[in-house]
Amino acid sequence: MPELPEVEVVRRGLDAHVVGKTIAAVRVHHPRAVRRHEAGPADLTARLLNSRIVGTGRRGKYLWLALDDGSALVVHLGMSGQMLLGPLPREDHLRIAALLDDGTALSFVDQRTFGGWMLADMVTVDGTDVPVPVAHLARDPLDPKFDREGVITVLRRKHSEIKRQLLDQTVVSGIGNIYADE
Repeated sequence: MPELPEVEVVRRGLDAHVVGKTIAAVRVHHPRAVRRHEAGPADLTARLLNSRIVGTGRRGKYLWLALDDGSALVVHLGMSGQMLLGPLPREDHLRIAALLDDGTALSFVDQRTFGGWMLADMVTVDGTDVPVPVAHLARDPLDPKFDREGVITVLRRKHSEIKRQLLDQTVVSGIGNIYADE
């Protein structure tokens, strides 16, 4: 499962290649990949059409593409999700396909379909703009405003196993089973 470092690598790759581009077409190939977008696949595709990507962001295991209307395309990779640019060698696990205005294909591929896309409004939390579904998450260790001492204070107050505490995304986000075990 992608955790904090892997999701940051994906965000950086997307930032380098999609910011400034406009979404020219979107097709949802599997409705489960947009199950968190309550208005459904037709709404997601209609709202993404002609949206310009103005930035990228990430908190914990969530990443997002900031759009020119002030909303964000929130992506969670789940266990096996990938955001791929360019033509796909196989489309077996293609869940969502988008075409950018320069002809670049942006695909969400997910073997298990645990991840997905959703559109969300942005909100400011502690001076940082984040999508509403991400607002409850704590800052992660790669965030410039991460408060190490604050996290240590919270961990010392809790009376449970350290792994359980590390997995609590409201204490520190981005850590999953792999890194908690390490």
